[in-house]
Amino acid sequence: MTDTIIKIVGALIFFALILLSVTLHELGHFIPGKLFKVKVLQFFLGFGKNLWKTKRGETEYGVKMIPLGGYVLMQGMYPPKREGKNTWLKRVADSAREAEWENITQADVASGRLFFQKPLWQRMIIMFSGVFTNLLLAFVLFLGVNMTFGMNKPIENSMEIEYVQQCQQPAPEPCVPTPASAMGLQAGDVLVEFNGQPYASWDLMTQAIRANGDAPVRLVVNRDGKRTELHEVPGMVGPTVDPADPTQTIEAGKLGVIRADSKFERAGPIETLKQMWFYTTESVKAIGKLPVTAVKVLSDMITGKPRDINSPISILGASVIAGEVASAEAPAGARVAFYVQLLASVNLFVGLINLVPLPPFDGGQVAAGVYESIRRRIMKLRGKADPGPADTARLLPVTYVVGGMLVLIGVILILADIISPVALF
Repeated sequence: MTDTIIKIVGALIFFALILLSVTLHELGHFIPGKLFKVKVLQFFLGFGKNLWKTKRGETEYGVKMIPLGGYVLMQGMYPPKREGKNTWLKRVADSAREAEWENITQADVASGRLFFQKPLWQRMIIMFSGVFTNLLLAFVLFLGVNMTFGMNKPIENSMEIEYVQQCQQPAPEPCVPTPASAMGLQAGDVLVEFNGQPYASWDLMTQAIRANGDAPVRLVVNRDGKRTELHEVPGMVGPTVDPADPTQTIEAGKLGVIRADSKFERAGPIETLKQMWFYTTESVKAIGKLPVTAVKVLSDMITGKPRDINSPISILGASVIAGEVASAEAPAGARVAFYVQLLASVNLFVGLINLVPLPPFDGGQVAAGVYESIRRRIMKLRGKADPGPADTARLLPVTYVVGGMLVLIGVILILADIISPVALF
């Protein structure tokens, strides 16, 4: 019961921390918007029906029912209507523009506080600052772990035991000791022999342990520089990752240990930036494949296939994993480090996906700003008049398509995290 409570509390705290990250992301837009004197109409967390709202000055603040994001609404996101050929794209853009301009007065225009009226560099800062906030949060969290707990660095061909699992999982009542616990195996022991056979490779010893099933187990270890024989105990069979297919599990012999295949060394800002660059490249690959992997998650969920441990997860799934980490049978320091790094990874992913140069991501507005800058330079070189700000209203069809895809992917992943969650333990 205690483990269940810890798991639930750990998941709820992690979800609250994600919401805090979302709040800070939106503040990343809100604060420079206010500093540059843009008229900010709304600052809301969540989507859907209002749960609470209040108005302070010209800005309305509130919380909505679905806590999966947030938004800052600034007045004058779309420039005034321009003359041109009456295409369907222009009609869509003008329709949205008219809806926004119904509440814009001549006094608002004269004030120069509409978003499109601000210099391009200010608009770029406003749109990029949300992304920057998430990336900065990720860096601070990764750095905090690296400077206190340390950065995890691999140890080649290690036979050392890092952690001994005390009870068999899923834990029966009362506790049934694992073979490692029953024979007195200790963290720091170096495995030398298994059932009378010497091994210098962890992979080969793992194969022998799996093949042994529930037959008796005998170990010889190197403990504090001395060869030590441990007494024989019954073996144990349990679920383990299928070496032929990591997405599947099989029943095989288990010892009940975690190998020290890496060590923690304290690291500073440079090492942390290198670490973030590695995670960034992996995240960019994941973002590029997100529609395809989401379809696979849906297919596996429908057909009843086990969830791939490397498949994408929703905020709900990340919170569940965080709860499992909080209640895991592992050293407290390792659990805290993993928990914080998971939050850092979520912030890094949120920052990177918002850099996608398509609306409704922040990167869509940034891309429009880059286009605007290039177009203005070309027109100036050609001796023509300033074409004015980019008309982002014309990107609304892209916004609808990408937004709809995001909602669909989000629903698929949330359902999968409920029906077929990713299992780390």
